[in-house]
Amino acid sequence: MATDYYAVLGVRRDASQDEIKKAFRRLARELHPDVNPDPKTQERFKEINAAYEVLSDPQKKQVYDLGGDPLSANGGGGGGAGGFGAGGFGNFSDIMDAFFGNAAQRGPRSRTRRGQDAMIRLEIDLNEAAFGTTKDIQVDTAVVCNTCSGEGAAPGTSAQTCDMCRGRGEVSQVTRSFLGQVMTSRPCPQCQGFGTVVPTPCPECAGDGRIRSRRTLTVKIPAGVDNGTRIQLAGEGEVGPGGGPPGDLYVEIHELPHSVFQRRGDDLHCTVTIPMTAAALGTKCPLETLDGLEEIDIRPGTQSGQSVPLHGRGITHLRGGGRGDLIVHVEVITPSKLDPEQERLLRELAKLRGEERPLGQFQPGQQGLFSRLKDAFNGR
Repeated sequence: MATDYYAVLGVRRDASQDEIKKAFRRLARELHPDVNPDPKTQERFKEINAAYEVLSDPQKKQVYDLGGDPLSANGGGGGGAGGFGAGGFGNFSDIMDAFFGNAAQRGPRSRTRRGQDAMIRLEIDLNEAAFGTTKDIQVDTAVVCNTCSGEGAAPGTSAQTCDMCRGRGEVSQVTRSFLGQVMTSRPCPQCQGFGTVVPTPCPECAGDGRIRSRRTLTVKIPAGVDNGTRIQLAGEGEVGPGGGPPGDLYVEIHELPHSVFQRRGDDLHCTVTIPMTAAALGTKCPLETLDGLEEIDIRPGTQSGQSVPLHGRGITHLRGGGRGDLIVHVEVITPSKLDPEQERLLRELAKLRGEERPLGQFQPGQQGLFSRLKDAFNGR
């Protein structure tokens, strides 16, 4: 009977090429003669090698699936299950991959690389955050060296091919293992993997192709930015080694505290303190808002803790139109000291209002979050 190559590799007849390759590598690690020298194992290894040689070749696989002789495909077979010569190891790279993985080709590294991103902190006031502004900033970053134009070599000279690795950027070393002679590669120690050396570095940048320089940039701050907002300036960061493309510059916004307003999102909050009489009779309080001077209308009978909203007087929304609100919180001050005349007048007012001996109105005190959670767990 003809050999069932699918059964030899332990895969289905409709298995993909990837599944066939994985099955072969798994078996190769177990049955390779250098791992298991048993004669029966060697015969088994010949079988999986022959099976993989057929099933990994689309033309041979098609002939085999149609019942023909796959070893006659492509002009004849190449060793099949015959031995450990060149024909028997037609897939030697797959065997090596089974043991060492599929390592990527390194080759010489480029001296030109992208630069790093940079970030600076910019302080702005509340008014600038609310309406946006334009700022000039000083940036100290790496720029292309004008002397060598990023090449790293002194004027009149150039980089030369490394004589140790001959431009390959890596050197090879042959060692012995259970597989026989194995060649490994590592970056060239003389050129650090670049494949070239710079005999005469540029005196200005010491061969790096870039120098530090301070420059001035103009940054547009959009309306509505907040603490921690980062503005990206593409291509304004550090120039890369070898004069490589620059990274990006990020400007992080830090909003300075305001003397009157406290920001909460896009709303502004402030507190106005008024005497007891003004709260009872009503008054108007001037307030310098971000839009100019406005009068806050305190209605008669205003209680301490109430607030007066001024719609559309807050911070501009960063995304979308409109603005937040300005919330004025009212705090009523009760006089702690009265002269005799003031005391007499207040007592007269209390008498007129029937409040000489007020009983007061009691209600349950408000609990904090943790107190409410505690009561909930205790079943109250």
